[in-house]
Amino acid sequence: MESGKRILIADDDPDLIDLLETYFRRAGYDVTAKVNGKDALQAAEAERFDLVLLDVMMPYIDGYHVASEISSRYGADCPKIIIMTSRDVSSEKGIAMLSGATEAVQKPFSLEELEAKVKAALGS
Repeated sequence: MESGKRILIADDDPDLIDLLETYFRRAGYDVTAKVNGKDALQAAEAERFDLVLLDVMMPYIDGYHVASEISSRYGADCPKIIIMTSRDVSSEKGIAMLSGATEAVQKPFSLEELEAKVKAALGS
């Protein structure tokens, strides 16, 4: 169990949000979920998270912009950021890293694959 680790999930797919919220809560994480980039950015500015899972294609503000804003705000104390995208990760990974993300994962992904990336990012 990862008690105490806080994750912000932002995706415009309510079914995926429900799935990820349930999965990571059962794994012991404290989870906050938002359905668009604007709300995700506001949450990241108002609260401190250990990790942020961001979809790329979201209403209002895309995931890359949210990642960039979070990285700029927190600098060296930035939460780990994982970009989730349905685009080809091999071509998107560079953009993800430039935006401040530490990792990118391609949709569809297995929950086990995503959890492994989350644990690696958090060093657990």
